[in-house]
Amino acid sequence: MADVLQLVEARLRSTLGEPDARASVTFLGTERIEVLRFLEGDVARYATVGMSAAPMTDPAAALADPERGPRAELLLSVRVGVADTDKVLRPLAVLAASPQVEGVVVAPGASLDVGDPLWPTAPFTSVLVAEPGGLVEDLALEAPREPVRFLPVLPMTPNEAAWKRVHGAAALEERWLRHGTDLRDPRRSSVPLGD
Repeated sequence: MADVLQLVEARLRSTLGEPDARASVTFLGTERIEVLRFLEGDVARYATVGMSAAPMTDPAAALADPERGPRAELLLSVRVGVADTDKVLRPLAVLAASPQVEGVVVAPGASLDVGDPLWPTAPFTSVLVAEPGGLVEDLALEAPREPVRFLPVLPMTPNEAAWKRVHGAAALEERWLRHGTDLRDPRRSSVPLGD
């Protein structure tokens, strides 16, 4: 387990540089989740380290395989200096602990909700899990382990989350693209959903 997390952190450092801050959160009955912050110009990238320590298991599976199964970490990118986004550390760790705590398999297209604002005054309580590979490449592990995927998470307003439940992740992403939505804006409003 520790070797996987060391490799994960090494991959993040080689791609994003040295983290300028880190925090760790431990939830009852779970392994520690760390969140690293990387600054790049006016963008802060928050990355989890700990979610990939064990493979995610389908809750319907009779037995959890300690080696096989998808592994992932979460990445959130937001503009700095606009809101107190550093308070996202605990909510992001909560989301990263959800496979251990709730037995969910986090995959692209999924919605994850913390029920409270992601940071003070944030208009978002949930995130959409996007496709990996754009920012940090998958980390191959020795067989039979599956690679660690670095999944971007995109903050959603409650209206966007409700709309996504009806129309799907691809439709919401297409709407964001069509309206030129700045998904890194920590205070953005909901994309128009009525047209």
